[in-house]
Amino acid sequence: MIKVGLIGYGTIGKRVADAVALQKDMKIVGITGHTYDFKIEVAKIKGFKVFTTGDKEEFIKNGIKPEGDLKNLMEDVDVIVDCTPKKIGKENKEKYYLPKKIKAIFEGGEKHEVADASFVAQCNYDEALNKNYVRVVSCNTTGLCRTLNAINKNYGIESVHATMVRRAVDPWDIYHGPVNAIVPVLELPSHHGPDVQTVLHDINIFTTAMSVPTTLMHMHSLIVDLKKDATAEDILDTFKKTTRVRVVRNAEKVRSTAEVMEFAKDIGRSRGDMPEICVWEEGIGVKDKKLFYLQAIHQESDVVLENVDAIRAVTGFKDGQKSIEMTNKALGVNNF
Repeated sequence: MIKVGLIGYGTIGKRVADAVALQKDMKIVGITGHTYDFKIEVAKIKGFKVFTTGDKEEFIKNGIKPEGDLKNLMEDVDVIVDCTPKKIGKENKEKYYLPKKIKAIFEGGEKHEVADASFVAQCNYDEALNKNYVRVVSCNTTGLCRTLNAINKNYGIESVHATMVRRAVDPWDIYHGPVNAIVPVLELPSHHGPDVQTVLHDINIFTTAMSVPTTLMHMHSLIVDLKKDATAEDILDTFKKTTRVRVVRNAEKVRSTAEVMEFAKDIGRSRGDMPEICVWEEGIGVKDKKLFYLQAIHQESDVVLENVDAIRAVTGFKDGQKSIEMTNKALGVNNF
């Protein structure tokens, strides 16, 4: 059994903990919380051992006696998954993981340089094999990599132009919005393009981005110049055969991100999550060798799959395809 410690029990951390707990070859040694809240209560109910990186007395007065701190958690783990806010992971690496020689998985808020490899399982699993530090890229970068990798393998890519239409905040966030505005990212390219190249090294991609007043999902509009001829039907067939990508249809009245989220709930997904990248069948078009398509990204869940596979990679599980299949089966991905 791979023994996993989880640092940061927030939007991503709590989902990774649940996903790891479902794997037959892994177990959660414990999770850490910085402050006491309902999520810590849920962790306790689920039977996770709770450690703290904050005020121990705050936990105790609310009825939870921590098992210890981060140093105590690291005493009995094979790998740490660090789901803390950006920059804290780098600090934890230098302060804790390096001195103790503990392997660690970081999230997309950290810079590429924090790790030995940036990671999307179906694109570059082998690059993470036996590495000490691996960074799972952001939700948007993961979404771009999954579909672009499939296109590149089948038809080759000359160049990509993509626009990220980003949700303003997560649904639970009462502090930051949503704002009554469309907010452009005044940085060209946006960080997503260079981030894709940390995984798909030879892809020529330029990205722009904007935030809009929604909390549900991100949307991408992509224009891809292909090396080989393809029809819209060819591309549709490619996406249907690509794991962790889901084709949705206007014909089924899945016309928006709201309906994607409702669909996820109706098929019984935990928390109503949709970890697959959703591509609209009717949104795929090809003119000459120029491909157009639209895809939706559930920012709270798509990277959870990658975290599980990254754990296997850094601990020496060599068969990337097998790992993906194991993760998918445990989490019910592409099962409907």
